[in-house]
Amino acid sequence: MDQRKDLSTPSANRGLVVAVRGSVVDLRFETHLPPIYRLLRAGSEGQIRIEVLAQLDDHHVRGIALTPTQGLARGMWVEDSGGPLMAPVGKGILGRMFDVFGNAIDRQPPPTEIQWRSVHNAPPPLARRSTQSEVFETGIKLIDVLVPLERGGKAGLFGGAGVGKTVLLTEMIHNMIGHHAGVSLFCGIGERCREGEELYREMKDAGVLPNMVMVFGQMNEPPGSRFRVGHAALTMAEYFRDDEQRDVLLLIDNIFRFIQAGMEVSGLMGQMPSRLGYQPTMGTELSGLEERIANTDAGAITSIQAVYVPADDFTDPAAVHTFSHLSASIVLSRKRAGEGLYPAIDPLQSSSRMATPGIVGERHYALAQEIRRTLAQYAELKDIIAMLGLEQLSPEDRNLVARARRLERFLTQPFFTTERFTSLTGKLVSLADALDGCERILGDEFKDVPEGALYMIGGVDEAVVKVKDDKDNRDIRDKEET
Repeated sequence: MDQRKDLSTPSANRGLVVAVRGSVVDLRFETHLPPIYRLLRAGSEGQIRIEVLAQLDDHHVRGIALTPTQGLARGMWVEDSGGPLMAPVGKGILGRMFDVFGNAIDRQPPPTEIQWRSVHNAPPPLARRSTQSEVFETGIKLIDVLVPLERGGKAGLFGGAGVGKTVLLTEMIHNMIGHHAGVSLFCGIGERCREGEELYREMKDAGVLPNMVMVFGQMNEPPGSRFRVGHAALTMAEYFRDDEQRDVLLLIDNIFRFIQAGMEVSGLMGQMPSRLGYQPTMGTELSGLEERIANTDAGAITSIQAVYVPADDFTDPAAVHTFSHLSASIVLSRKRAGEGLYPAIDPLQSSSRMATPGIVGERHYALAQEIRRTLAQYAELKDIIAMLGLEQLSPEDRNLVARARRLERFLTQPFFTTERFTSLTGKLVSLADALDGCERILGDEFKDVPEGALYMIGGVDEAVVKVKDDKDNRDIRDKEET
């Protein structure tokens, strides 16, 4: 059912506005009381949408407005839409950008070949869930080797501005579409308008827009709208998983804004706050969203969620509840970004539940542990090197530093989505090639190869080709000079 019809449509159930307090609206119905989550419409063209959240008595309900309430007054008529908030699904939504109501906001004609489904769906039952733990390959060396993602799992992406968060998300979308035959879905919760516009343009320029969907509940919108945009995006993702039987990559930026919007809604509804002012139902609300992101017998929704940690306090209730749902944590480092080591993922801070011998295999697990050990020892030696110099280290420590620096450079990678900025051809590296390269560097096979040859390459054999090309170019220049 298209929820956007105007108020001229006949309806058996109409009510009156009796109180308006910001986004909270109290309404009186004489005949039939609307159920919880029912969408109501008010205004001359039904442009004001209200979602019922509480039934106060035999005739009164309280709802939260999903749109601004300017122009809404006591005594105005409100019409029952006959259903909950709906989201568009179908092949027609690919390549488009929507708001929480399913309106296209990309200045294109309305989508065709779509259906409308309720955003309030239950998580898949246990009988339909897949019990296998599979690794989701991204084609990005550092993630696949040290922080393997779970197919149908949830990964948290922690990073501030300017450290490559959006670039990393864009590259994952590119790899998902180009090499996994899947669909990517970006959900912006509490996003700045500028960020949404920039991301849309970047996706279009990178050529990945035809197989992705973008849904935004922008920062300036009412809390009810921001609170429901995640449910709308998940409804679209579930269509591609269950009906099309395709794998879906769901990117959420930022999951903290979902909790924040819920806190605002709870406060407006007059609920008693819990610790630090959060809503008492935070755990239930977050679980209701996160548990819908699952791996089933039809397909998988793999989610990567940007997570803001208030005041860097990891004991904050919002952070604690979010961490309980994540299977991997990817931490972006401003220090690594400053050194030009992209993707700027901190290998020692990042972690994954998939990095166990039973899932990734003994060889992969042992290699990952050895890489972490080497990089951790190098981090401890950095202070000594800064004070006394590399020459004061023992030969064994000097070899370790050389291995660690080569590993750091090998774990950088040119991205397809940054080709036009860097003039470097993007590389997709298989897990086997990434593990092989790390193993050979740890075995000192490349100790005579300059560090720079391992920087921004794909497979490790490209370093040998790079050294040979540099030597040939130098020989040519020497001949020209003589």
